[in-house]
Amino acid sequence: MNIPGKVDYSGFRLKKLFSPEYRHILLLLYWPLYGLVFLFLERFHEVDRYFPVYCRLDDMIPFCEYFLIPYLFWFALIFGMIVYTFFYDPDTLRRMMGFIILTYSLALFIYLVFPTCQQLRPVSFARDNVFTRALAGFYGYDTNTNVCPSIHVIGSFAAAFAAWRARGLTKPLTRCFFVVCAVLICISTLFIKQHSIIDVLAGAAVSFAAYPLFFGEREDERDG
Repeated sequence: MNIPGKVDYSGFRLKKLFSPEYRHILLLLYWPLYGLVFLFLERFHEVDRYFPVYCRLDDMIPFCEYFLIPYLFWFALIFGMIVYTFFYDPDTLRRMMGFIILTYSLALFIYLVFPTCQQLRPVSFARDNVFTRALAGFYGYDTNTNVCPSIHVIGSFAAAFAAWRARGLTKPLTRCFFVVCAVLICISTLFIKQHSIIDVLAGAAVSFAAYPLFFGEREDERDG
């Protein structure tokens, strides 16, 4: 793939990590840090009370186990966009990681000072299939706490914003694909009862508030 701005990592040495050409690699160190903090909040942080997140519209959304597919696609979307920009557009990687570092850290802080939970998960499944069995295992692993704002939603917007800007991904159909993926992932959190509508709206609000800080310049400014 011949894309202007592609980074040649063949000359990378550890001593060059802080050089302008390679220091964007340091931003990836946020992921293990985020994972450790999230694990602490989920498993080890003692909370006296979780605040349930709920609105009446949540009851109008039916449970649908097939939305597990776009929900899990979130991981591929985030990882794929990081890998693509890592090799072909480090500037967009820096912007995406800056966005993620700010918004994810804000979400973690909110979880710490205002711990939330949701009580929307079905007690039993009307159908028995591979998706409901997978969700049963997923529910057993992932708690129903620390839900607002939804990091799943924020991450989806991060990938979509990065794809909208990244070199080599400017064709309308390509951009449309990433937007549709982000929307489906956000919706999926509702249909598998992982989040309330309030969580999704809060995640979207955080994302659009942070957007101009990292992706806000005009197209002509970028091309110039």
